[in-house]
Amino acid sequence: MVKQSAIAFSRWQSLLQPFRVEQSFAQLVFSDLTAAYSNSARFYHTLAHIQQILETIYMMNLQAPNLAALEFAAWFHDVIYDPKAKDNEEKSAAYAANVLTNLAIPAETIDRSVNIILATQKHQARENDFDCQIFLDADLSILGSSEAKYREYAQAIAQEYSWLSEGEYRSGRKQVLQNFLKRERIYFTEQIFTTLEDKARQNIQEEIKYLSSGNSNKI
Repeated sequence: MVKQSAIAFSRWQSLLQPFRVEQSFAQLVFSDLTAAYSNSARFYHTLAHIQQILETIYMMNLQAPNLAALEFAAWFHDVIYDPKAKDNEEKSAAYAANVLTNLAIPAETIDRSVNIILATQKHQARENDFDCQIFLDADLSILGSSEAKYREYAQAIAQEYSWLSEGEYRSGRKQVLQNFLKRERIYFTEQIFTTLEDKARQNIQEEIKYLSSGNSNKI
């Protein structure tokens, strides 16, 4: 955990360096972000999730029109997270706008980050919005991971929704997963579509099968 936090802070510093943010202010904001993502009620939407998104974004950095906006969106998109709420994205976007304004980040970058965060609500991106496409693919890259990693992800999501009855969880989770399968393609970018689409669909189908069985919802 300490190593993960050190790597995360190094990435945070590198992101802020071109904007000449005062070190003490950068540390304060990072501490707030770390506290939010380390909340004991979180099992999937943690700092590890942010790290995975950042790694996927870096992998596609040459395709990103506004890399800094993508990175800021990664850091802030789940900063407000309550699985019982319906407005997490709006609150996270507002939080990001406020903090980034105080950090004196250019307005154009802030607006781009805010729009990317808001796009995670419905996970849809316009055809020419490459920043959004990259980010949404990065956010869902876990779906195309190995069977073992996907199983950990599915179990973590179930833990975050442990306040629901098992029947309610199974029903709601299956609906979310089936909506992904109904899409013509889960991933927008050609790079992620080519490498992860088939595996993502396979993983989703396996989880739906599990949720439809009489076994525990922890696959």
